[in-house]
Formats: sequence, structure tokens, C-alpha cells
Amino acid sequence: MPFFSAHDGTRLAYHLFGEGEGDGEGDGDPLICLPGGPMQDSGYLGDLGGLSEHRRLVLMDPRGTGESDEPRDPATYRCDRLVGDVEALREHLGLDRIDLLGHSAGANLAVLYATRHPHRTGRLLLIAPSTRAVGLDPTPQARLEAARLRAGEPWFPEAFAALRQIQGGQATAETWAAVDPFMFGRWDEAAQAFQALCERRRNDEAAAVYGAEGAYDPEATRAALAAFGAPVLLLAGELDLNTPPGAAAEYAALFPRAEFVVQPGAGHSPWIDDAGPFVTAIATFLDRTS
Repeated sequence: MPFFSAHDGTRLAYHLFGEGEGDGEGDGDPLICLPGGPMQDSGYLGDLGGLSEHRRLVLMDPRGTGESDEPRDPATYRCDRLVGDVEALREHLGLDRIDLLGHSAGANLAVLYATRHPHRTGRLLLIAPSTRAVGLDPTPQARLEAARLRAGEPWFPEAFAALRQIQGGQATAETWAAVDPFMFGRWDEAAQAFQALCERRRNDEAAAVYGAEGAYDPEATRAALAAFGAPVLLLAGELDLNTPPGAAAEYAALFPRAEFVVQPGAGHSPWIDDAGPFVTAIATFLDRTS
């Protein structure tokens, strides 16, 4: 497994999938992938449903997760401070510019990197993105409307009641677990196994710091994105309760060159729900803008 050193000396790990596996250098057109959570290791991404057949994937374990070391200073878990780790990875790989994919909370980091290093960002891909970095969080009503699309599911009554409790300030471990089905297009054995895998991968201490005060300046970020000239793909799941398509569409509108795609029948991890359309959308975007 390859490693690199962050600017503060923390040893960080990354994983390689697809053509060009090895030291991350040489031929090929790598896609740097940032996991969500926040602060989960990258293992849950796998090869993103077979995307590695089209692009060499470089999956970074954020500091304090997976095979990456914990930093001396826990304050460096904050999202804006993690931008330096992405830049250190670019430098380590010897790339002039990087194509960057962020999933869920990882999209916040991807966007902050793009605004701080626009000339180092070739293409930006935001998959079911958290909207915190740009201050466009979905309203409670929007989440309820998204949830009601699943009214025919056998698990809906319990999950919807739990969602209403969470929105009423009565969140518990049990209510959070009860709304898990809303995050997937199908709450089948594969989705349940994937959810269990994700729950074992998060650094809770780091997650508590990731979005702490000072991590985001939405007004400044939106202004920077208005001048961001690189191609952007924003892909949302039709059924995603975390980032409903309406919120995702508002996000896409912040960019001058954004392509907005809604994957039918998909939730918050669209490559799990239906890998074929997901991979096709990503590969088409990358090929068209290469």
C-alpha cells in the first residue's frame, strides 16, 4: 500500500484501483477520490461500481482513518485544513492538475480544494454531495417530501416516524438506524451489508471536528465557484434523502460549467443501487471533457 507525507508530517495512505496500479505515477489519467462520512476511510468506495475499468482510481484515506496515521493536532481534522492533504497527494503523484471526485461529506473537501487551488483542478465530480460548504442545506420539508416517495415500502412507517422524531430534536441511535433505508434505492441484503460496513469505518472524533466552527465560509465559497472554470459533474440520486435532487440542482447552478445528472431509483450511494448507470454517467463525463 502506498503512503505519502502531509505537509505537517502526518503519514497518509491511498489505495489504487484500475490500470496503472503501482506507485500512482506514469501513464493513465487518475481520478482522486475523497470519501464521505465524514471522516470514513475510503474502503467503502470500493472501485465505485467498476469505474476502475475506465479510470485509474486513487482513493485517499483521510488522516486518522483506515491506514492513515492520526495527526498530532486533532484540530487538523477540520475540513478546510484537510485541503492541504489533498494538495500534498497531488504533489506526491507528480501531477500538474488533478481530476477530483468527492462523495457525500467528501464533496465539501473537494469543493474547498477546487476553490483554493482552481488551477490545479482539472475536473470536479460531486457525487450525492453534502451542501454544507456552500450553505444550501435541504429544508426539513424537502427531506420529508423525499421520504414520502418511499411510502409504498414495507419499512416506511417505522422509518418515517423515526425521521419525524429526528427532525423534532429527539434523535437517538435507534432513530438514526431506523432511517437507514431512506439512504438506498433498495433496502435489500446488499444495501444492509454496505451500511454495516460504513458504520465500522468512521473516526467519530475526527467527524466531530470536520465541520466545526470556521470550517466553512459559504458566501466566499459560492463567490469562488461562480468564477470556477473547470468542468463539473454533480450527480444526485433520485431518492436520496440526504441530498434531494432539488438541493443538488441548486448546488449545480452555482457553477458556470456544471452538468447535473439525477440517477433514477438511486439513493445516497448510487453505485451500490445501480452500478451501470452510475459508471456510464461518470465515464461519459470524463471522456467528453478529456
